[in-house]
Amino acid sequence: MPRTPGQRAGLTHDAVLTAARTVFAQRGLPGLSMRSVAGELGVAPNALYSHVADKTALVDALLDDRLGALTPPPPDADPVGGLRDVMLATFDLLAAHPDLVPLYLARQGARGPNARSLGAAMTVLLARAGVDSDAAGRVVRALIVSTLGYAALATADEANLAPPQLRADLEVTLGWLLRGAIPRT
Repeated sequence: MPRTPGQRAGLTHDAVLTAARTVFAQRGLPGLSMRSVAGELGVAPNALYSHVADKTALVDALLDDRLGALTPPPPDADPVGGLRDVMLATFDLLAAHPDLVPLYLARQGARGPNARSLGAAMTVLLARAGVDSDAAGRVVRALIVSTLGYAALATADEANLAPPQLRADLEVTLGWLLRGAIPRT
């Protein structure tokens, strides 16, 4: 079987992501292109298509790659504590990478394997807490939207509240959401 241009160039998915992170850090989203990433790697742009389909897939891979730094809550964790902890860790991650927050907002989160792993772990905890599968998706969305919103406020150029205050407010909001979502026994 013939090798693809990316394989012939000795590229890996990780190498492409590393180069994309570098280009994004230097030039932002407008400067991120298949051509600019290929230039960073010293290869022809067509070599990248063995590893990412297009710029949209490259951005999705960057976003999901960052989520890889988060540890999904274990299935036996206290549901409320595990969900709260993973969302606060997500806020902390986003606050540490403010340049990515607009991308998460525009893409409505991330879609890759790390995002799916976190979502699955959250769904397991919600099921253990008595939330049915139809509602669990909506609860996960509400938690993510709240966390992204607070991260957007914390990383805004002219934020009225400091990130620590917004994180504290998010913790309260997560408690409200979870108390409202989890059936009382």
